[in-house]
Amino acid sequence: MEFYGLLGEKLGHSVSPEIHHKVFSIMNIEGAYKKFEVSKEDLGKVADSIKTLKIKGVNVTIPYKRDIMPYLDFIADEAKKIDAVNTILLKDNKLYGYNTDYYGFGTIINRNKVETNDKVAMVLGTGGASKAVVTYLLDNNVSKLYLVSRSKNVVSSYDDSRVEYITYEEIKHVKGDIIVNTTPVGMYPNIDASPVSEDIIDNFKVLIDIIYNPRKTKFLEIGENLNKKICGGLEMLVGQAIKSEEFWQDRKIDDKVLDEVYSYIDTVL
Repeated sequence: MEFYGLLGEKLGHSVSPEIHHKVFSIMNIEGAYKKFEVSKEDLGKVADSIKTLKIKGVNVTIPYKRDIMPYLDFIADEAKKIDAVNTILLKDNKLYGYNTDYYGFGTIINRNKVETNDKVAMVLGTGGASKAVVTYLLDNNVSKLYLVSRSKNVVSSYDDSRVEYITYEEIKHVKGDIIVNTTPVGMYPNIDASPVSEDIIDNFKVLIDIIYNPRKTKFLEIGENLNKKICGGLEMLVGQAIKSEEFWQDRKIDDKVLDEVYSYIDTVL
């Protein structure tokens, strides 16, 4: 039996156990996945416990994606760029940190055949999820990226001339190819809200919302009515989990597994 889990402060109803147990079932892995709710002052003890108890893999959620980093022995490049770790692998009694949100967003891009090369993107929101999205888009050769914040006095965390910070008041005349919502606006139960209005959405060809509940947010509904290409967040949720499993199992996981897990989670959420 191999042991895995989710590390956070208040985990509530997370679907991570359902996703990973489904992966275990499909791949015939004898594994258990548990929730680990801990306080911030105990993070150092958690790192030691992972080694002591031989817990092979751990996902990390808010608010510990940055706080856990000093306790790790190795941090992957994408996690360094994003300054956040959401997946830990125990290997040879060392803790390896990765950011699979980065790869999860890539799942949306790749499965929906969204072209990023030389495209103009706009990302709504500057929180933790935004960093993974922005880093992926920059790594995949967008020509320009507008990063939208409510505050005008945001200090850039990106050493890249393609990134321009603007406020919601300044985006009316920006036209581009891809617009991504990384804010919680439109998430259940407040499903009748959109982070931007129809006239803003109409300036873009592809809409991506990383929210997965509801499947089709108001933001995406508006885009669909305007005949835009729309992509929801469930693929990111499943994609990041599958990437975690690839690190833990040290193997490439077939897309058929992702498809089966996606279909299953789509029915249970």
